Amino acid sequence: MIDTKQKILDTAERLIGDQGYAATSLRNIIGEAGVNLAAVHYHFGSKEDLLDQVILRKAAAVNAERMALLEGLEAKAGGRALPVEEVLGAFFEPMIRAGSGSPQFVKLMGRMYAEGLIPTIVAKHFQPTFARFVQTLRRSLPHLTEVELLSRLQFMIGAMSHAVCGPRQFATPPGAAPDAQDFVRTMQRLVVFLIGGLLAPPTPEVQ
Repeated sequence: MIDTKQKILDTAERLIGDQGYAATSLRNIIGEAGVNLAAVHYHFGSKEDLLDQVILRKAAAVNAERMALLEGLEAKAGGRALPVEEVLGAFFEPMIRAGSGSPQFVKLMGRMYAEGLIPTIVAKHFQPTFARFVQTLRRSLPHLTEVELLSRLQFMIGAMSHAVCGPRQFATPPGAAPDAQDFVRTMQRLVVFLIGGLLAPPTPEVQ
């Protein structure tokens, strides 16, 4: 039997994914979940806290797997700089697995993107892990200055947010619905694109 906390989380993920964060009230969630308001306040506190927990239950596992993969690669490398493709593989593969297995969560993140909440979510739930990957990429990309590297990583986050959460204008033929493998294919294409961008020569200085 699904416990009350799990039921609230599942219902919140579905309703916010379908309707958006702003349009989904706690009253909507408790009505669909069949629980009372006291249960929501007991387990989560506020609507914002509830959203944090909905995201954290996926993000925590993804971040833990990312760190385990990266640390395993670094241990095997024995102090040598890692190839960029290996670093991005460790970063993206856990997200690809989680997203392909949780289409409702990807839909929710799309709503967060549309409502302008992704920067806050990234800062709150993903920044410490991302900072660890930045340290590794500094060694993998010695041809880039710090400013150039951070600029490209900013582009990477923007491209990733749009690819995961934004509308798919070009990813599928006109009028075709994305199939079960659409998320995986999109992420694989994104990784290839990002590897090329990170390895590109430094940007010529503007005169």
